Amino acid sequence: MLKRLLRRTWVQAMFAALVGRYLAFALRTTRWTVHGEAHIAVPVGLRPVVGAFWHERLPLMPAFWRVVHRRSLGRARGYVLVSRHKDGRFIGEVVRRFSLEMVHGSTYTKGRDRGGAAGARTLLGVLEAGGHVVITPDGPRGPRRVAALGVAQLAALSGAPVLPCAAQTSRRWTLATWDRMVLPLPFGHGVLVCGEPIEVPRDGAEAALPRIAAAITAATEEADRLCA
Repeated sequence: MLKRLLRRTWVQAMFAALVGRYLAFALRTTRWTVHGEAHIAVPVGLRPVVGAFWHERLPLMPAFWRVVHRRSLGRARGYVLVSRHKDGRFIGEVVRRFSLEMVHGSTYTKGRDRGGAAGARTLLGVLEAGGHVVITPDGPRGPRRVAALGVAQLAALSGAPVLPCAAQTSRRWTLATWDRMVLPLPFGHGVLVCGEPIEVPRDGAEAALPRIAAAITAATEEADRLCA
């Protein structure tokens, strides 16, 4: 009965509202420090970027979007790619509450499109119109910290740099999910880490992918170290 109830749209919407309110409270009561802010300032103020971070840090990253939104003086909108799966739709309803728009699809995985082609076309249009894009290259189902090619392809086709980033907070739960997702607790100290923007040549997506993945992991490990 509980599983049937949780499948109902109105129940999912209510649960998403509760989670969104909790995250807003937890993130707002966290004292945030930005590391690598110079890497945000130049590209964000001048042109669209593809923000990339591992799926496990998704609940923390609305705090990062606030920094980006402030740097762009509120001019550029942010769009996040979410899965068409019910889990992705739920996540989308949560992040929508942080002034982020949803684009349905998934990062492309070899042999399985999963709506990625349509999502990629929409994201390209977003970047061409001056909006920022947010991607979790290992989402929505993993493997953990293994980047799908879509993030590099999007940067190559659009000319927008990839901004590798991460977040961590001193007070948190680590969930028993495939990605070991981090859920913030209130009243902690948090860090936002942004690495150097990565330019991807139009014909260099595959070659750039290992560098992108390594940069996201490096940002994640730096955030963990600063919150140890």
